[in-house]
Amino acid sequence: MLPERSATDIGRPPFTSYQLDTAYDEMFTPLGQVREHYRILYDRLREMSSDDLLQRQRYADATFLNQGITFTVYGEDSGTERIFPYDLLPRIITASEWSVVERGLAQRITALNHFLHDIYHEGKIFKDGVVPRELIYTCHHYRREMRNVNVPRDIYITVVGTDLVRLPDGSFAVLEDNLRVPSGVSYMLTNRAVMKRAFPRLFANYGVRPIDHYGKALLTTLRWLAPAHRPEPTIVLLTPGVYNSAYFEHTFLARLMGIELVEGRDLLVHDNIVYMRTTAGLRRVDVIYRRVDDDFIDPLAFRPDSILGVPGLLNAYRSGNVALANAVGTGIADDKAVYAYVPAIIRYYLGEEPVLHNVETYLCDKADHRTYVLEHLDELVVKAVGESGGYGMLIGPHSTREQRETFRELITANPRNYIAQPTLSLSR
Repeated sequence: MLPERSATDIGRPPFTSYQLDTAYDEMFTPLGQVREHYRILYDRLREMSSDDLLQRQRYADATFLNQGITFTVYGEDSGTERIFPYDLLPRIITASEWSVVERGLAQRITALNHFLHDIYHEGKIFKDGVVPRELIYTCHHYRREMRNVNVPRDIYITVVGTDLVRLPDGSFAVLEDNLRVPSGVSYMLTNRAVMKRAFPRLFANYGVRPIDHYGKALLTTLRWLAPAHRPEPTIVLLTPGVYNSAYFEHTFLARLMGIELVEGRDLLVHDNIVYMRTTAGLRRVDVIYRRVDDDFIDPLAFRPDSILGVPGLLNAYRSGNVALANAVGTGIADDKAVYAYVPAIIRYYLGEEPVLHNVETYLCDKADHRTYVLEHLDELVVKAVGESGGYGMLIGPHSTREQRETFRELITANPRNYIAQPTLSLSR
């Protein structure tokens, strides 16, 4: 982020009063020297006054506002719509660093895909004692309805959102795996477009890898998932609707891929075939990129009070007449307690050491872990295993005594539902 500027700094070059701290600094070494891959950016910034930077920041903010690039924050009295926060200074990842990240992510998702197939079929990983059967069967996101169901191409995970953090030693680690209905790629794509307009010369000087092929790549993957006998598949994006926090992204991606954006009421199932209502009549649907959670996707199979899903969709899916991305039941693999076993899962299925490591994690259903967590609540980050987006979380160093006591009671009452991790000093 831009360094804090005091009134006396206005008009002076950036970094005049910049102070290093104990966290890993992306631009500077611990001795205050500019990292080599940041040199071009640093020199460019030194040519600019804070007024120049503020003007570019205002341009970026105005662009996000005018394009309606927002996300919804639930539970706030001041209003739900927020403009997407934009950091004017780019985070630069070198090609050598990225090759490690890319290899590590591919390894991790490949292993998790094997894991999902196994737990819904043979269950070998249970028999071999690598992952406790009880851990999986007590997870809210485990779907017994998916036992022995063969998903298209044997691909459970089409889109994944892996949370990476830079540790103080400069290495990357995985903080969380998000496999159910991961969100955020539209903001990344828009961020890049705005950055290119704010600093056009930098992109030419750095030779930044393009990302504008994402929509085409996703569409190609979705087509590949279609039933084999459907050479010209119809693909739709299923959204919960305008009140969902990521609705901007849903509309963005549907336009980017040139596919229909639909709600549950726009689809129906007849004889285990999914159809879309159109002004010209019913049209068969072959692939659904769904942004609706399992619980709400089919009121006949899951929550009967859901008005977001499509009655009969699960049977159509189990019959092989429609593909869903991501597959129903993938949520078990982003359970935060299962996360602790991912290194072992990688070794089990791939026979390899993890390229990207986990953050140290305490499982509260283990007595010794639970004792440690309860004694160090003021130091740790505690998370509910099935939540995402910051919900069900206690950040110990920033919590009140009352909040810690509440979590103490929650952990004691249902230890399986909680994990804890050290408070990390994230890079800046």
